[in-house]
Amino acid sequence: MTLTAVDWLVIAAYFALNLAIGAYYARRARGSTTEFFLSGRNVPWWLAGTSMVATTFAADTPLVVTGMVARYGIAGNWLWWNMAASGMLTVFVYARLWRRAGVMTDVEFAELRYSGRPAAFLRGFRALYLGIPINCIIIGWVNLAMMKILQVTLGLDAARALWALLALLIFTAFYTTLAGLWGVLVTDLVQFVLKMGMVVALAYYAVRATGGLAALEAKVRALDAAAGGGSRLAFFPSTDSAWMPAITLFVYLGVSWWASWYPGAEPGGGGCVAQRIFSARTERDGLFATLWFNIAHYAMRPWPWILTALASLVLYPTLADRESGYVRTLMDPNVFPPSLRGIMLAAFAAAYMSTIGTQLNWGASYVVNDFYRRFLRKDRAEREYVLASQAVTVGLMLVSIYVTLHLASIEQAWKLLIVTGAGTGTVLLLRWFWWRINAWSEVSGMAVAAAVSLYLQIVMGWDGDRPRDFAYIMIVTVTLTTMAWLAVTFMTRPEPDKTLTAFHRRVRPQGPGWKPVAAMSGPVVVHGSLRRELANALLGCVLVYSALFGVGQILLRSAALGLGLLLTSALAAVLIARNLEHLDGDSATRAAAAS
Repeated sequence: MTLTAVDWLVIAAYFALNLAIGAYYARRARGSTTEFFLSGRNVPWWLAGTSMVATTFAADTPLVVTGMVARYGIAGNWLWWNMAASGMLTVFVYARLWRRAGVMTDVEFAELRYSGRPAAFLRGFRALYLGIPINCIIIGWVNLAMMKILQVTLGLDAARALWALLALLIFTAFYTTLAGLWGVLVTDLVQFVLKMGMVVALAYYAVRATGGLAALEAKVRALDAAAGGGSRLAFFPSTDSAWMPAITLFVYLGVSWWASWYPGAEPGGGGCVAQRIFSARTERDGLFATLWFNIAHYAMRPWPWILTALASLVLYPTLADRESGYVRTLMDPNVFPPSLRGIMLAAFAAAYMSTIGTQLNWGASYVVNDFYRRFLRKDRAEREYVLASQAVTVGLMLVSIYVTLHLASIEQAWKLLIVTGAGTGTVLLLRWFWWRINAWSEVSGMAVAAAVSLYLQIVMGWDGDRPRDFAYIMIVTVTLTTMAWLAVTFMTRPEPDKTLTAFHRRVRPQGPGWKPVAAMSGPVVVHGSLRRELANALLGCVLVYSALFGVGQILLRSAALGLGLLLTSALAAVLIARNLEHLDGDSATRAAAAS
């Protein structure tokens, strides 16, 4: 693809804007680690939520969605659509609890909820495990996608694409180390607006190139008929589907969303989502930030990607690398206007940088706050910790390059994380609501989940890329992991009463699982109702899925059914709003009674 002087000017202006934002927030970020990692806990909900959306809107995402739609149809997106249920639990049940905890990272939570050496070990281990290898795998697959984009769009060979990627990575690391989370948040806002606008534009031009929505639908059906397979336009796979048999669909819908750890959809919240909740001004800001993220993530973003993916099937039916079909549409002068290519490349850079900036800042927060500060250099000046944070950010950048060179595919990396973390979700969810869970519960859950899933894949030869094997890996790993951590919980001592009561007074968890501790804690103001929060989580799923499939019906099938689904989504939103008003009223009444 040939770029004009105007294209390069647009790209340069985009980079200059990011650099200016980083320079503007540099002095504030140097003040303390709270400013560097949490923006002084003073972020409004709309900025925190948009940053979450931007972070998960990586350069790899449209490519992976394109590949899945080509191989499996629209229904292939259930690989990640199923996690909306976990997201809504985080919104209505866990976001307030995380904000009350007042920690800097979700890993620090270990020594708030537990005590002694097991808690310290858990905190240190999770800080290094999640902050370095897992974080670098995430950065690695985003790097891999960006390399593919650079090769296809600019015609670079692998070596030159790697150098271009390195330049992008260094630039992102520079403004991230310069400005901390404030720089990440504000650039995320700019980047989200840019890349969302451009993916919508690309979808419009791609569909137009196929002859419009009706023609696109007819041509995809014709391709499916010629291939003799199922319909790629189906929102759900058929029960006899080869790529998603009934057992695999059951695992996606009934197990994966609560059992597996996955970045951006951790059971009970965690990672960069928890970081944004910690940075929010209030509990309410944290809740609304996470709600906006889940609505935008699952209901707003997918269809432009899906439409472009379907169009690429029609436009390039013999393309070998289906993931690259997304990029081919923007390169084709008969599809996408050459005058917009510079803006589109800037949008891809934005998608890449928003994710990388967050991952570097989030990973550094683990390594510095939960390992360096906790175990190596206690009670030092804040300036030392900020400098250490900047150094770790650069180190993570270098390690991620090595990981990138050893990843085979993006989808493979996604599935690797899902199956390796299978089974840990139960303990992560229940630790908030059952006093008996201790540090050894989490340690054993992590160890057994990793050991079992790796044994099944390496020794038994079960392949996570094969649908049935993926389902069996999940079921066996979740079952054995849950049995193991429950057994360990009852074989080890509970946490001391002092730790449990302090946690209960600070976080104010609800439910019968805390009754013995509540009796020892004395009067504690507990806001809201767990039953109402669970009802809101269910309504949140109705809101998201009705909006998602309502838009899809309008675009590809029945406008009447689509409008009905959108009305259902709106009704769910109204009911959630009413429940939240009751929650705030209950909170005010109880606070007044307590005073």
